[in-house]
Amino acid sequence: MSTVIPTHRPADRATRPRRPRSIAPLLTQCAIWVGAAAVLVLWWRDTTSVVGAAGWLTGAGRITGLLAGYACAVLVALMSRAPVLDHTVGSDRLARWHAMGGRCTVSLVLAHTLLIICGYSLTSGTGVVDQTSTLVLHYPDMLKATAAFLLLIATGILSARAARRRMRYETWHHLHFATYLALFLAFSHQLSNGADFVGHPAAQAAWYALYLGVAALIGWYRFVVPVRRALHHRLRVAALWQEAPGVVSVHLAGRHLDELNARPGQFFRWRFLAPGLWWAANPYSLSAPPHPRELRITVKAAGAHSAALATLRPGTRVWAEGPYGAFTAERRRSAKVLLLAGGVGITPLRALFETLRGEVTLVYRARRPEDLALRGELDAIAAARGAVVHYVVDEPAPAPEPMTPARTAPLTARALARLVPDLAAHEVYLCGPPGMTDAARRALRAAGVPRRHIHHESFAF
Repeated sequence: MSTVIPTHRPADRATRPRRPRSIAPLLTQCAIWVGAAAVLVLWWRDTTSVVGAAGWLTGAGRITGLLAGYACAVLVALMSRAPVLDHTVGSDRLARWHAMGGRCTVSLVLAHTLLIICGYSLTSGTGVVDQTSTLVLHYPDMLKATAAFLLLIATGILSARAARRRMRYETWHHLHFATYLALFLAFSHQLSNGADFVGHPAAQAAWYALYLGVAALIGWYRFVVPVRRALHHRLRVAALWQEAPGVVSVHLAGRHLDELNARPGQFFRWRFLAPGLWWAANPYSLSAPPHPRELRITVKAAGAHSAALATLRPGTRVWAEGPYGAFTAERRRSAKVLLLAGGVGITPLRALFETLRGEVTLVYRARRPEDLALRGELDAIAAARGAVVHYVVDEPAPAPEPMTPARTAPLTARALARLVPDLAAHEVYLCGPPGMTDAARRALRAAGVPRRHIHHESFAF
């Protein structure tokens, strides 16, 4: 059972015109598929005929190899943190595309390897084992390609959900850098052994442009820009404030922070230059609207890195990469908005609650009343703007609280509809732990909220 603590009722609210739905995700997908079609043209142009089983196997191996090489470049570009992608498509959607594309790429790499070995084996009349040793030991750059193959397979295994759950985010993140080494090792193999590139300067130039362009994106947005901003903005920890058990707000002061163009709902990847923390850059959302001289994040101790933030000392220098994410007011297309938060997922929604115009309702779920972080701020915002805020807890307080009596409200379509009249007409911003957000999406869909009106940005890896 859960308990609802209603605190405020709405006053007069302004309406907001509908926004057109963003076509950036569709355009990005179209560009990716057009690029894949262009890659296939390389094979088609260089293939006059396909004869026999060996020809079909070898041709299929060439196609899967070309697509695997192209897919590797696309996967890295999706995670380059280029603003044109991050602010229009959204970090969460890009991460899902990256994960799905990663599985496809590993499958293409496996298929390419097996098909080429079998095709060459039939052509030469040798066994599979002998042909494999011949390819690896006697073809140019094949030792590098073999190392790249093993690194990609290992990364694919470590990226499987069952494996990720058994390791820390920082460990997985740094192991993932092996893909850069794999791409570097495989690149020369593609040009020196690929029949579609050998003797074709135009194709080689196009492949160089693709990979060098992606490398430039990574170098600029993941290395140069963060260093430049760190030197320019000079962010430091200004103060820490305990918000709830295990939840701390970190206030960060700096110069010209308005130049970051951060918006409520976005997040940064924060690197705290303190012992044990400097080597990791973890994503945390802004928990208050950005200010020209101050930013704030609110973090729950869910691991070694997040727990260590409570021990930071004022004056600690900070590097901030971002802002990232499209979990902002720009996604809104309806006059009515529901903000649905679970646990520390309140952080980006608290900033949106203060700044979104029009009719806004906040439903904030936690296990116990004392786990409701930023509650005083939320009450003050609701009172100031005449908005609705509901607190829902699984375990009622042992003693009566000085507030309106509670009532039960499980995370179901019926319970949400009782809390939020005309729920199906609302645009929903959803943030919380994975189990809660999965249940919330099911409840919202059952209540008639269109899928395109449910906005969710996950920072799970």
